[in-house]
This record gives sequence, structure tokens and C-alpha cells, in this order.
Amino acid sequence: MKLALQFPLLGIILVIFNAIILNDPMALRADASPLFSLALPSGAEWLPGASDLLIIGGVVLLYLELFKATRTSVGAIVEHILSLVVFLIFLIEFIVFAPAANSTCVILMLLALLDVIGGFTISISTARRDMSFG
Repeated sequence: MKLALQFPLLGIILVIFNAIILNDPMALRADASPLFSLALPSGAEWLPGASDLLIIGGVVLLYLELFKATRTSVGAIVEHILSLVVFLIFLIEFIVFAPAANSTCVILMLLALLDVIGGFTISISTARRDMSFG
């Protein structure tokens, strides 16, 4: 159970992102067909695509990651390192892998970077507050 808590949640988005770009790289383009439509009270229709849902999922998981960063444990360092690995995979894919060269990858990569920076910052400030001198 403790190992599952150390797994970075944005790794889930990374796996889904890779599954999409390996199966249908065109699905994340801005002009891709929407997955569903949602009628709004204003009369307008929201037509989200796969990239929109990935970004929304990434933002929700980033919130949960930052919430997880507030707990202090020995495994927190491992979790931050794994989050850094997720960021590096997004970065390398964006630079090297042509189907990943899109705005969705950049936004998800920035979410992963915020997870790394926020996680370390929150952990350091929490540890400083918890440290007491006799």
C-alpha cells in the first residue's frame, strides 16, 4: 500500500498520453474530432477532445499530488524522484518523438514540472516547520 502511495499520479496521465499517441497520433491535434458534446445553459455546445480531457485529468491529478506532498515520510523523497522521472519522460518524448510534439504534451510536461517543484518546495517547508531544536 505504501508503494502505491509513492507512485506519481501524473504517471497515469503519461501512460494514457502514450497509449493515445501510439494508437492514433492525430487524436491530440486541435482539429481532432470531439469525443462527446455537452449542451450548456447558454445554448452553446462544449465539444471536448482527447487532449482537453487529458489536460483536465492532469490538473486534477496535480492537485492530488500537491496534497500528497504535504505529508512527511521517508518515502516522500522517492515520490519526488519518481515525479522528476515522469517530467523527464515527458520532456524527452516532446523533444525526440514526433507524435508527442504537440501542445498537449507541453502542457502536461509543465504540470509534471509544477509537481516536481511544488512537491520539493512543500516538503522542504513542511520539514522546516516540523524541525525543532531542544
